[in-house]
Amino acid sequence: MRIALFAAAIGLLVSTGVQASGFSLGSPDVNERRQIGEKFVFNGFGCEGENVSPALVWMSPPKGAKSFAVMVHDPDAPTGGSGWWHWIVINLPGNTIGLQQGAGDPAARKLPKEAVQIRTDFGTPGWGGPCPPVGHKPHRYVFTVYALGVDKLDVAADATAALVGYMVNANAIDKASFTAHYGRKK
Repeated sequence: MRIALFAAAIGLLVSTGVQASGFSLGSPDVNERRQIGEKFVFNGFGCEGENVSPALVWMSPPKGAKSFAVMVHDPDAPTGGSGWWHWIVINLPGNTIGLQQGAGDPAARKLPKEAVQIRTDFGTPGWGGPCPPVGHKPHRYVFTVYALGVDKLDVAADATAALVGYMVNANAIDKASFTAHYGRKK
């Protein structure tokens, strides 16, 4: 898996022109210039996607990164200002360089054993793909990997996204993000 993710990372950086200097995050599955594909869209609430989490790759993490956290957020969700949390993974070991496609399915066991998927705003842990309301302009989906200065965040798997976000930010030494988009007409 590490070799395949590394190859995908190199390909991604070459194809997008991202420099290998500095912490960076990308995906061979999701592109900032194109709408998120139906494979990655939620299956429910009127959406008919496959709800598969996209692969993510990161390069050049900062020295001192002991673990990583991944958070995916829709700031445009009509929730009164809190947005919508689509994926939260913490306690990824410091030697992790990415997540393979489908890692957001807890039953697939594609994450390192130390990793914990936190309950999202869908009410369960794991990936919950985009599914904005019909008629909204395309929503933004902010994918962020955080390099943490601690080996592990001591939070319960049923902790709120707000608590986990607080703990992630309190222990972050750097972060890398990209924003993808998705909208639906029906």
